[in-house]
Amino acid sequence: MPEQSNDYRVVVFGAGGVGKSSLVLRFVKGTFRDTYIPTIEDTYRQVISCDKSVCTLQITDTTGSHQFPAMQRLSISKGHAFILVFSVTSKQSLEELGPIYKLIVQIKGSVEDVPVMLVGNKCDEAQREVDTHEAQAVAQQWKCAFMETSAKMNYNVKELFQELLTLETRRSVSLSVDGKRAGKQKRGERAKGKCSLM
Repeated sequence: MPEQSNDYRVVVFGAGGVGKSSLVLRFVKGTFRDTYIPTIEDTYRQVISCDKSVCTLQITDTTGSHQFPAMQRLSISKGHAFILVFSVTSKQSLEELGPIYKLIVQIKGSVEDVPVMLVGNKCDEAQREVDTHEAQAVAQQWKCAFMETSAKMNYNVKELFQELLTLETRRSVSLSVDGKRAGKQKRGERAKGKCSLM
């Protein structure tokens, strides 16, 4: 039975040291730390507006290590949207997202109605190993959105979360405005609407 919850759950995945926690902390608290502290799992909450009512954006910052597959699966099954973070300075960090993406597809059945964002963090760094076009090609292959960010410089951080919520809206709206259904919307479909940051 689905949980009756006002939470919109976003899960952040990625290899260790790519800047998952830095992105989340920059977004939620507006802070940045230079030191690397490995995460097991942290959850942050932010109030957002959803269809003129208030709901909670719950962000789960996951571990970068592969030691906790059960936690990974649970996060995916409970998640509504996913941010897959790699560092533009590490090609391996992009490659490590492949199995996580496949697991999301396996657990969710499909990513067509699930907002997934591929994020190239540390775009302020000069030493790149991943070209923008290369990452865009992966995003296209995975049928997900792509954005480059810098948690350090606070570049595209708020935009990342805003875009993720927009993806949710676009998917919901497109399902109900599908030719035949446009005139006869069910009440439940009409309720699905725009989520935005407050």
